[in-house]
Amino acid sequence: MNLILQIVEFILHVDVYLNEMIVLYGAWTLAVLFFVIFMETGFVVTPFLPGDSLIFAAATFAARGALNPWAIFILMSMAAVAGDTANYWIGHRVGAQAYTGEVRWIKKEYMERTHAFFEKHGGKAIFLARFVPIVRTFAPFVAGVGRMPYGFFIRWNVIGGVSWVATFTLLGYFFGNIPFVQKNFELVIVAIILISVVPIGVEGLKARRQASLTRD
Repeated sequence: MNLILQIVEFILHVDVYLNEMIVLYGAWTLAVLFFVIFMETGFVVTPFLPGDSLIFAAATFAARGALNPWAIFILMSMAAVAGDTANYWIGHRVGAQAYTGEVRWIKKEYMERTHAFFEKHGGKAIFLARFVPIVRTFAPFVAGVGRMPYGFFIRWNVIGGVSWVATFTLLGYFFGNIPFVQKNFELVIVAIILISVVPIGVEGLKARRQASLTRD
């Protein structure tokens, strides 16, 4: 429980923690950000890491001159693409047993939710999943489990990773220093999270409705 509270605290006040990191480590802060983005996209056990909000917050500091915006864009894009690639090959190795619930570190519910996302969007799911928390972490894993051709996967992986990082870098750089955003940063982070999870909620409601109609 304490770990969950600490994660929530970090996400809501990511700007405060990021500021402390920049003061302590300067440009080396980008190495920490690279590691976090890689972890969020690269391992199915870390879907709770704050990718969207972290890139957004880093870009706000870039607008103040504390970080280089191009370095953020290039390094975070590399981390996102590398993370998805690692996750794909882990899924490829684990195989279909990931759906059985027997692999302790894989949540079956998230696997099924991501599989439904793939069923609806096809190959474009790799691109679209970048903008949906949790699904973003499980999509490359499911693609690997399903033996999606790697050439097809890597194309959407690169397009999605670069687009995702570019979107939140630009948002943070151009809007992060607006006085209202600075004074209400926690609310902005919550808004980013809520907007990001809307697709999950919509898909969940549709799935329940379809299941209810099937039973009737």
